[in-house]
Amino acid sequence: MNYQQAIEFLEISNWMGSRLGLSRVKELLHRAGDPQNKMQFIHVAGTNGKGSTAAMLASVLQEAGYRTGLYTSPHLRRYNERIRIDGEDVSDEEMCRAAEILEQCVAQMDDRPTVFERITALAMVCFERAGCDVVVLEVGMGGRLDATNVIERPACSVLCHIDLDHTEILGDTIAKIAEEKAGIVKQGCPAVAQKQSGEALNVFRKTCEELDSPLTVTEPDLLTVKAQTLDGQLFDYRSRKDLQIPLIANYQLANVMGVLDTVDVLQQSGWHISEDALREGLKKTRWAGRFEILGRDPLMIIDGAHNPDGAQQLAECLATYLPDKKITFLMGVMADKDYRQMIRTIAPFAKEFVTVTPDSSRSLPCEELARVIEEETGLPAAPGGDVKSGFALARQGLAEDDVLCIFGSLYQVGDVQEALDGV
Repeated sequence: MNYQQAIEFLEISNWMGSRLGLSRVKELLHRAGDPQNKMQFIHVAGTNGKGSTAAMLASVLQEAGYRTGLYTSPHLRRYNERIRIDGEDVSDEEMCRAAEILEQCVAQMDDRPTVFERITALAMVCFERAGCDVVVLEVGMGGRLDATNVIERPACSVLCHIDLDHTEILGDTIAKIAEEKAGIVKQGCPAVAQKQSGEALNVFRKTCEELDSPLTVTEPDLLTVKAQTLDGQLFDYRSRKDLQIPLIANYQLANVMGVLDTVDVLQQSGWHISEDALREGLKKTRWAGRFEILGRDPLMIIDGAHNPDGAQQLAECLATYLPDKKITFLMGVMADKDYRQMIRTIAPFAKEFVTVTPDSSRSLPCEELARVIEEETGLPAAPGGDVKSGFALARQGLAEDDVLCIFGSLYQVGDVQEALDGV
């Protein structure tokens, strides 16, 4: 099997045909020898922040000497990005070998697995073949019925910020969504939760109490921010002083508190993570597309904000780092998001918009988005076509002291990266 055939094997089911449930992925993994039972896991769920949290945890564990897998979604350019081993994307050869193994298993199944179930199973095979000691596993959607929830006893379950998203599937209230996310907590296994709305925390506390799972909740009152620059953030948390992260978004502070509390839980459980490994792991974390600086003079920032909560967090970052700037925004969205609220949140920072149509069947056409922006804000909005064309259009009129901010969908991050590579 070559790489293209491996991708065709993964994509044989359309994303929109995705069906929550564990029976198919469990059968697929069982036929593949249950590789997930041969590793330890840290399982990370949440509406926003789970990818950054997972990336920081994986960096710390790798620095501590553990052979570390990291499973995230979506990818920005290639499927390989979803499966990282000690900081490196899985090779094409290993993707092909794992796909060959799973193709034989799928052929024996009556109920064929979905795309996400296939890539999740493929990741488990790759991690087991690579000899991973631990895998940091990001939930795809929800938690309780997500394909990643095949693991039986995580070393720790991490619950990030909860907000309204995927409401047609997960529920239309914070409490209902929190119940789905809390489905990753397992009997007697410790959990860490970011401090957030009482509605979500009450669900987490109740779930952990019922499962006799020790719960640690982060303490923002014990966080002291010492410096925030475009090069990184310096802070104290609990008893630790002068911690540094290169991730500059305000919301990364909430995420890193969850990481630090998770490390404490792991240390208390006998994991060997030195303070030096913790600090170095945090400093070395890289995570693309989350208030990431792409260039300076002019300043270009890209953020994966793709729902109202993400837009609000982006607005807080802009208020912190660029309070006096009027910004050109490049925006593309999925049609199923509350993009009107996103527009209203970002509008106070905007000088103008360029709209794009991300490469997805779920995208809102850029012409319609431009119309809605002008209707909601009265600001100029120019349809820019696809992401690369829109990016070129947005950059044309920028002076050295201008700012371009790209947001609205993770699907456009990879296209922007490719456009920059071609410059």
